[in-house]
Amino acid sequence: MKDFAIVVDTREQKPFTFHKISPKPKVIHKGLKTGDYSLNGYEQRICIERKSLPDLYSSFGKERARFEKECYRMSLFDYAAIVCEADWNTILRCPPSRSKLHPKSLFSSIVAWSQRYNIHFIPSPNRIFAERITYRMLERFYNDLQVGLYQHV
Repeated sequence: MKDFAIVVDTREQKPFTFHKISPKPKVIHKGLKTGDYSLNGYEQRICIERKSLPDLYSSFGKERARFEKECYRMSLFDYAAIVCEADWNTILRCPPSRSKLHPKSLFSSIVAWSQRYNIHFIPSPNRIFAERITYRMLERFYNDLQVGLYQHV
């Protein structure tokens, strides 16, 4: 994996550092039009969007129109995922206190948009797990590229 380098969007407010991954991957910070994480050289083919719990509720609530446009752009990638730093129990039972969005509405939107835009939604029990699954998805995509599983450019 000599050419493997993770791209982190420069606007990412609390970026993953991948410091607990061994060996630590190369990380490049640069602007991404879509998503928070990608692979260097494949920024138009794979994207992963990271969401904290409050950000998830905000994205499907008051920021819904903007986020739906982003999801549409994500649908044009070979692989796109939203990684949430909360598990389903927390997402559905512990909404942020300031959110007006009902958890059932959020759940329905996640299901609909996952299907409509072919985006994988990955809830995680905590931030550390979210970081590791993000790394594993990027690594898997890179390895699949190396054996020719993704053909179109």
